[in-house]
Amino acid sequence: MLQEEEKIKKKGYINIVGIDEAGRGPLAGPVVAGAVLYSKNFRKDNLIKDSKLLSEKQRKEAYKKVTNNLKWGVGIVSEKIIDKINILEATKLAMIKAVQDLEKKYNINADYLILDGKMSINLNIDQKSIVSADRKIFTVSCASIIAKFTRDQIMIKYDKKYEEYNFKKHKGYGTKEHLKMIKKYGGCKIHRKSFRPFDKDK
Repeated sequence: MLQEEEKIKKKGYINIVGIDEAGRGPLAGPVVAGAVLYSKNFRKDNLIKDSKLLSEKQRKEAYKKVTNNLKWGVGIVSEKIIDKINILEATKLAMIKAVQDLEKKYNINADYLILDGKMSINLNIDQKSIVSADRKIFTVSCASIIAKFTRDQIMIKYDKKYEEYNFKKHKGYGTKEHLKMIKKYGGCKIHRKSFRPFDKDK
């Protein structure tokens, strides 16, 4: 999993950053991106993998390992901005914010970005996007853990404010239960009005 970062390092790059997001698909809440600076001193263990492959308990433990051992940043873009600029552009914005947060926090300049998926972001930094990078590239796996854990915590907090939707369970994704609650109560402030079923109301 470290082969890609090592290859890039050999080309003369110093601050290589893996980026991933969580929350493109849900009907409610923000999209969140994580950015993690590569360090050869922190090696993979069984917990560091695509966050979707981890249980909630494992994800919490993995989040602690990553944030205690690596330099990292996070970017959050609200559902209101998602509705304004669309989910793809909001995802890119969250990734930019995550890189900027990392750079500011540790006073470094990223010089190479590895992104999960098929996209590029509007930063004057060399970058490469790799499909399923969250399963293949170590730093991107770490970034996916940060993004997913951070977003889950946000949705658990929202659950206390909007108890009827049970956000703590489904985290805003369009499960049968969530859709049933939307049908019963309508949308709340954190629902994405540009997503189905809300876009039908326009």
